[in-house]
Amino acid sequence: MAFKDMFKDDNDINEKSVVGFASFAVMVVFAFADIATGFFGKDLVISEFIYNSFLVITLGSFGIAEVGKIFGGKKDGE
Repeated sequence: MAFKDMFKDDNDINEKSVVGFASFAVMVVFAFADIATGFFGKDLVISEFIYNSFLVITLGSFGIAEVGKIFGGKKDGE
């Protein structure tokens, strides 16, 4: 599957889960960077607004993806 195929209406990829995973990955990178800088005795200054934005995106993406599975989503016959 090519990158452009991800944007078609009839694909097998759940875009909400991809966005949620990417946001979660950024949060994990922030966490490791904070641990690494703390180990060297420096503070990693991350705006609380930015971190909370990634948190809301992650929870929202995974929540929307799960609600879509439960209340509709794609049917097997489609």
